[in-house]
Amino acid sequence: MATIKSINPANNQELESYQLQTDINVTDIINKSNNTYQTYKRTSFSDRAKMMNRAAEILEENKSMYAETITLEMGKPLNSSISEVEKCAWVCRYYAENAEQFLADEIVETDATKSAIVYRPIGIVLAVMPWNYPFWQVFRFAAPALMAGNVGLLKHASNVPKSALNIEEVFRKAGFPEYAFTTLMIKSDQVKAIIENPLVKAATLTGSGPAGSAVASQAGSNIKKTVLELGGSDPYIILEDADLEHAAEQCKTSRLLNAGQSCIGAKRFIVLEEVYDEFIILFRDKMESAIMGDPMQSVDLGPMARFDLRDEVHGQVIDSVKNGATLLLGGHIPESDGAYYPPTILTDVKPGMPAYDEEIFGPVASVIKAKDEVEAILIANDTEFGLGSCVFTEDLERGERIAREEIDAGCCFVNHFVKSDPRLPFGGVKTSGYGRELSYYGIREFVNVKTLYIK
Repeated sequence: MATIKSINPANNQELESYQLQTDINVTDIINKSNNTYQTYKRTSFSDRAKMMNRAAEILEENKSMYAETITLEMGKPLNSSISEVEKCAWVCRYYAENAEQFLADEIVETDATKSAIVYRPIGIVLAVMPWNYPFWQVFRFAAPALMAGNVGLLKHASNVPKSALNIEEVFRKAGFPEYAFTTLMIKSDQVKAIIENPLVKAATLTGSGPAGSAVASQAGSNIKKTVLELGGSDPYIILEDADLEHAAEQCKTSRLLNAGQSCIGAKRFIVLEEVYDEFIILFRDKMESAIMGDPMQSVDLGPMARFDLRDEVHGQVIDSVKNGATLLLGGHIPESDGAYYPPTILTDVKPGMPAYDEEIFGPVASVIKAKDEVEAILIANDTEFGLGSCVFTEDLERGERIAREEIDAGCCFVNHFVKSDPRLPFGGVKTSGYGRELSYYGIREFVNVKTLYIK
């Protein structure tokens, strides 16, 4: 039988293997999930909240165990994995506390005796999720979906199978009915048949542009809604009046978080020429001082999640240098059994280079000089992506104006690196996707916004 293997990227050792499910197995799960939905959709918000709050408790009680699995499977430093599990508990509690309010009936005055907007669940939602935040990416979908009365199917990335099973375990132990949330051990080429199944009502995907395009096309041909959170090449603008020490620290943190494997990680650093030299010195010092090593220890970054991903990033660096970029720091594959790649800085980055045109999903910073604010904004928007962005300036009114009016992105931060928060909507524009996760926008993505008219 075909299997999925879990490989530790820190030493290239196999952790475990898992048997793949057949299409017949999957169809049976879908039928059972739908049977569960017919009952689960009638549960009260208070009953769902009790289970969701219990899920948060289970996450916190077992955070060290779950975090160790994350680290072993995809290489994130253990302290970051613990923080990820804790954040999942936060999003569970957030929706347990707020779902009923977010989906409360809205009375609308019309010529009817009573007219209202009501929100009802839609059924089975398929989630196709990536490996970079193997718990958080799933919980930020699952918590609102389950609190809305839907049931979920998870097709997780093939390199984090134990994390996927652990998530199912959390919901089962929390008291959710069997098949309210189910992990599928399947290959990517089995997703199409799931989307085509009439019992599956919608799909959400976090991942690459090609994967998003494929899922959206398959869902569209079956008249099913999708939410997509795809790649990003986030611009960080450093203006001439920025606190450069603070900016350099924030930029380093964002670029090296998760070994640079974050859709909302800082990727392009656009620095006004009058502070360019000073910023580069500060930024290089901070990037160079970052500690790379065994992710089970106290380090700033561990290995990348897979060897092929590491090699792809290195290829983008080499191609950029061949096209005129200057390698200021890093840019080599260290001698190691693991998929490590060092903090890397490229300068003299221009259009036509991978470092300018593409998302580099690793610890590589592309630094671009701009002559003034206008040019910096033009460079920031000169990308197919539109997920996150950031502006550094001491003038908060100026920063807000640029963030609010000028940058084409789903979120723009001022003087702080981009991060997700359950209280705020999360998503992108352009090829970074559509739809929103988190906040009350996220829970309303997969519900029937129903008009009620009584006369």
